[in-house]
Amino acid sequence: MSHFKERKSKSCLNCNAEVYDRFCGVCGQENIEPQESVFHLFKHFFEDITHFDGKFFTSVKYLLTKPGHLTREYEAGRRLSYLNPVRFYIFTSFLFFLIMFTFLGNSVVSINTNSKNQSDTFDFTPKNKYTEDEIEDNKPTQNKGFIDGVVAGLDSSKNNSVGVAAKVEYKNRKEFDSLDKIGKIDASFLRRKFINKNFDLKEKFGNDKTLLANSIKQQAVSLLPQTLLLSLPFFALILTLLYVRQKKYFYVSHIIFTIHFYIFVYIQVLLINISNKVAIYYGFSFLKYISILLALIIPIYMYKAMRNFYEQRRLKTIFKLLILSFFLLFLFSFFLLFLIGLSFYKS
Repeated sequence: MSHFKERKSKSCLNCNAEVYDRFCGVCGQENIEPQESVFHLFKHFFEDITHFDGKFFTSVKYLLTKPGHLTREYEAGRRLSYLNPVRFYIFTSFLFFLIMFTFLGNSVVSINTNSKNQSDTFDFTPKNKYTEDEIEDNKPTQNKGFIDGVVAGLDSSKNNSVGVAAKVEYKNRKEFDSLDKIGKIDASFLRRKFINKNFDLKEKFGNDKTLLANSIKQQAVSLLPQTLLLSLPFFALILTLLYVRQKKYFYVSHIIFTIHFYIFVYIQVLLINISNKVAIYYGFSFLKYISILLALIIPIYMYKAMRNFYEQRRLKTIFKLLILSFFLLFLFSFFLLFLIGLSFYKS
């Protein structure tokens, strides 16, 4: 309750209902004078922030120490003392991005580049240059590059000229453009995207495959929120099917359970990356074992959460956990590849 002066009028300013006490019995708004000072404005702001922080830290404490407790409390209707699951999820994902890509300096290395001045040594394409004599004599040789081996299978055309063009050898973007201008490259749109992406990788990373692997890893971490968000309704659907006989749980109940589990995943991934960052910066090699331990905690936590919330026997819970883990791996892989492919298509 605020310390503002109560209005003499007994009609609510918000809903016009008659007010019999300090608070409206219809909408709950306090019947006080609407004018307030700057001091009271900021005081109200900090009170709201403090109240939010209190709920947040209480929610985090129970999330980490009592798997499944928050979902059980939400299902029982005891919700005022904890942060709303959706707000909790949004706030945690915001903190995840803030810490990961600002304080930890884990900026994602983009694999998209327009630079054409860097080294062309990334070993994805053939090493033998297609000479001008071969172009003039129309003597294409088989391209044994990794990317062309993949994209050749993507070209669905049965045309013989396409088949010949797929065997044309080129080493860099300039040669590819030259062959394309004289009509030696007759490729589908998707195959061209793969070829151009190959050149981008060569220009960006040269022959440093470690740098490329780190870039892909950081790209995957940056797509974690989108992957979790897309997989969330499907994950809850799997839970619905696994516990279809327990009529007291509805689809929304499984969504809340999934949200709390995904928040825990955010926290674990963040701790793993902090551990790796400290290990690299200070040279503490033993921290890699802590990272492995933190990763192993995730399925253990999931088991405990399922046991505490759904209250089934150990063997049955373990069996359902194995099924759930399989589908979760499939969902994560599918949506992660989908997002990477979408990014690839737009680039």
